[in-house]
Amino acid sequence: MSAILEIDLLRTFHAVVRIGKFRAAAEHLHKSPAAVSVHIQRLESVAGGRLLNRDNQSISLTELGKRLLISTAELLRTHDQALADLHGTDLAGRITLGVPDEYATHVIREILPTFAAAWPNVVLELKTGPSPALREWVQRDELQLAVVAQQKGDAGPDSQVLMSTTPVWVGPRSTTVALDDPLPLAVHAVQCCYREAMTESLRMSGRRSRIVLESHSSQAVKACVEAGLAVSLIDRGKVTTRMQILEGMPVIADHDIVLVRSAASRGDEAVELLARAMQRSFRL
Repeated sequence: MSAILEIDLLRTFHAVVRIGKFRAAAEHLHKSPAAVSVHIQRLESVAGGRLLNRDNQSISLTELGKRLLISTAELLRTHDQALADLHGTDLAGRITLGVPDEYATHVIREILPTFAAAWPNVVLELKTGPSPALREWVQRDELQLAVVAQQKGDAGPDSQVLMSTTPVWVGPRSTTVALDDPLPLAVHAVQCCYREAMTESLRMSGRRSRIVLESHSSQAVKACVEAGLAVSLIDRGKVTTRMQILEGMPVIADHDIVLVRSAASRGDEAVELLARAMQRSFRL
């Protein structure tokens, strides 16, 4: 019988790659670590070789794994689009969605086009901002849905965990700026949970620091690090080839990326469908 790429196995594979840890991916997928390992093994059997290299700290893609990741991303999107099309296009309404800057690109490119094509009569409005502000806007019913970053384990009854992330300290590959005293930092604007984690951990460790860049833009923060001007804290999965993960820095706890919704949006079919689309996409 011909080999078949099962959607559930591919979702598990994409989740492991995106999150970077088997256990965290298992928690996100509501599966046991053993079940996740079995999914990867079954997918490797179909692919004809090892997809992931594993050590005690993280995972990395093999060349075969990289090819599979790239070639199946569109397959998963097409699958989800087909499911969305089954709901028809009669649904109408208006949704206000809030997203932190660092996740805006993913939402705009990977989620909203498919959703808008499936339900063209639903008006989408997107607003970016720091996580605490987004949560406050949801509580005031100024947003119906918001993606929010917070420390792991803090999710309340109004929150749905989309994925877990591991924050890592990063610096440029080309300089020793991470050894400077005081330590130069590139940080997000006030209220960012990663900024608070950075400054508090450095204060507790007794290391002096100074802010080189303060910006609402995650791209500006990354550019500042890559240019050799500062160090920063970002998700492990967002580390670029022009950065290096810094050792010997204060340990930062894992964070959850959660979806929160306003009380007034409960029972709104359009909001519920977008929430499901968000959950599927962040699991990739």
